[in-house]
Amino acid sequence: MFLVVTILLIIILILVLALYCKKTAGQCENSKHLVGKVVIVTGGSSGIGFEAAMDLAQRGARVIVANRNQKNGTDARAKIIAGSGNNDVYYYSLDLTSFKSVRKFANNVLCTEERLDVLINNAGMMNGEHKVTEDGLVAEIQANYFGPFLLTNLLLPLLMKTPKSRIVNVSSVVYKLGRIDLDDLNLHSKSWITKYFTYATTKLYIMLMTVELDRRLRGSGVTVNVVHPGYVATNILIKDGSVLKKIGLKMFGDFVKTARMGAQTIIYLAVSPEVTDVSGCYFEDCKLVKLNRKANDMDVARKLWDKSLQLVHLE
Repeated sequence: MFLVVTILLIIILILVLALYCKKTAGQCENSKHLVGKVVIVTGGSSGIGFEAAMDLAQRGARVIVANRNQKNGTDARAKIIAGSGNNDVYYYSLDLTSFKSVRKFANNVLCTEERLDVLINNAGMMNGEHKVTEDGLVAEIQANYFGPFLLTNLLLPLLMKTPKSRIVNVSSVVYKLGRIDLDDLNLHSKSWITKYFTYATTKLYIMLMTVELDRRLRGSGVTVNVVHPGYVATNILIKDGSVLKKIGLKMFGDFVKTARMGAQTIIYLAVSPEVTDVSGCYFEDCKLVKLNRKANDMDVARKLWDKSLQLVHLE
């Protein structure tokens, strides 16, 4: 009897928390159009990336959907064009686990685009495999951090050329569980760790990258902010999740955020005039949230940046 009551209480608690998260979800109320603007959304073929790309296309932006699966990318492009009535939507191949692919993508953008108003670093993965890429890095860490780090640096000249451009980095509140070892950013000596720790650590890297990039970009006209989209029922949870998580999503899927809801803070940071000059900040549900101490350590952020430059082979 005690066990049954305990299980019921846990279920009720989960429902209450899930409903609270959904009811308090932020909403981008701004209707600003983006005609003449150029936007890149990595991981824009599904989930919150797709919803952000759709919204920005509906506002009239020239949208570049970037992901590694060609079929998914071209299918997403077709859906966005059909759903937005905007034909100025394109798919470019981008595999963040390959520096060669990142450089090719960036070079393509630099050669074809005259401006870049918004770069949304949304793509990510959580697979738990300690697989090493051709660049000698753990695939998940490269996809979630080193790839976006390299991409952002390569596109900075175009961003700085464009007035009032913005960078939006997608992280997660789980960054609080991450740990940083400046002598082992690739977690080579930690092959035993869980996929959750690896994922959390990459999200901490993204937080620190945002803080340091903001310091470097001051006075340039480019802003950079980071967002936690919330607990969203998207592929990264369903495809890479445990059996228990899949069952939980089936049971309580209606109580967590949809992909569209999860995309709202990304859209807010991409378009809202309220944050035109806001930079180096962390947002949840379209609201400013204070970073904890480990994500706001300027000395660690600077050292992480310098080490990352070496690992991605940038001067």
